[in-house]
Amino acid sequence: MKLIVMTQPTFFVEEDKILTALFEEGLDTLHINKPDSEPLYAERLLSLLPKRYYDDIVVHQHYYLKQEYDLKGIHINEPETPTPEGFRKHVTRSTGNIGDLKDMKKQCDYVMLHSLFDSLHNDYKASLDIDEVREARKKGLVDKKVYALGGMSLENVQIAKDLGFGGVVICGDLWNRFNIQQETNFHALIDHFRKLRKAIN
Repeated sequence: MKLIVMTQPTFFVEEDKILTALFEEGLDTLHINKPDSEPLYAERLLSLLPKRYYDDIVVHQHYYLKQEYDLKGIHINEPETPTPEGFRKHVTRSTGNIGDLKDMKKQCDYVMLHSLFDSLHNDYKASLDIDEVREARKKGLVDKKVYALGGMSLENVQIAKDLGFGGVVICGDLWNRFNIQQETNFHALIDHFRKLRKAIN
């Protein structure tokens, strides 16, 4: 099972240090998702990260960064959005509709399916029924190319495993352990990441 970390929606001072530490601890893939942000800030963040990790980074906005920094790939948030011209290598997508999975899996490397649980960092509520997901697994729709997104935490990684997901996308469960306005010590966040790594194996 793969472990993906999605960034906080905003940039903050210690971010490059934390992301580098996560990679050093064995992070599989980082998704940089900064809605409504200026590309300049994403460029600055990337310039502060070791180049050896660029091949493990996917961007949700400013797709030119994929080429500019030789990143792993791009992520398309909206199911109906076509793949941009020229992007064929490592495209990922997300959807909240199980019915989208069959076609989406043919078009991309993996699909993030949301939301199995209530979000841990905003007001999004669970929109999928676990029995419905279980049935989708029996039909071959949920498999190693489908990753669980939304409210994923250390406590429910095993549920995602049992449902047949190929990976989990962690956001709030990790970032809620570090106050970006007040803290500089991120040991608690790294310790929690180690627990997550152990849980997915």
